[in-house]
Amino acid sequence: MIKDEIVEVRNDIKSKRDALLIGHQNLKKDSDSWNKAIILISLTGGLTESIKMRLELTGAGFALLPIIFSAITAAMSALIRFRNFSQRMENYLQSASLLTNTLLKARNHEIFDEELRIEYNQSLEKIETALYPNERKIFLRQAHKNLIEIMSQEQKFYDKIDKVNNHIPISDDISIPSNDVFDKNPLTQKNILENLEENDNEV
Repeated sequence: MIKDEIVEVRNDIKSKRDALLIGHQNLKKDSDSWNKAIILISLTGGLTESIKMRLELTGAGFALLPIIFSAITAAMSALIRFRNFSQRMENYLQSASLLTNTLLKARNHEIFDEELRIEYNQSLEKIETALYPNERKIFLRQAHKNLIEIMSQEQKFYDKIDKVNNHIPISDDISIPSNDVFDKNPLTQKNILENLEENDNEV
């Protein structure tokens, strides 16, 4: 879809920047989960070794336990390096920073001129190279949904402000979800995809 209006360009850049940040958040949660698992397994291995020495357990099974824990820890560390979490997250942040700079310039422009068009095209190329097509589809849909909900909430807020300024009574029906909702439904790629599929089925 060709975008020639400055408002359309701003919204498009904003959604793509948010998609990159959602991808970064997803990677960070995966990376934190792996690192926490490694820490727990390492501590369990050290605890097992201490118990074995303290109780003078010399059985073959007890002798193998520290080796097993060490092998699992090494395997998980290798998998983390293979998945390259840190570099991918850095790439997401750099791409999001570029889109943020382009968004700032778009907000300072009244029209969609040639200079801004070049910056906009560079931003599009950045997100297309930072995300795989399937990731871009998932994260963009989530970003679009979030932006629509934010804009809808802002519209309700300004409508209520207008009513207050005009001395019109308003109902106190503003509800904000608690953090428990997000804690129970962590933002992972699997959960995002499942939520989108459920929404498609409802439609």
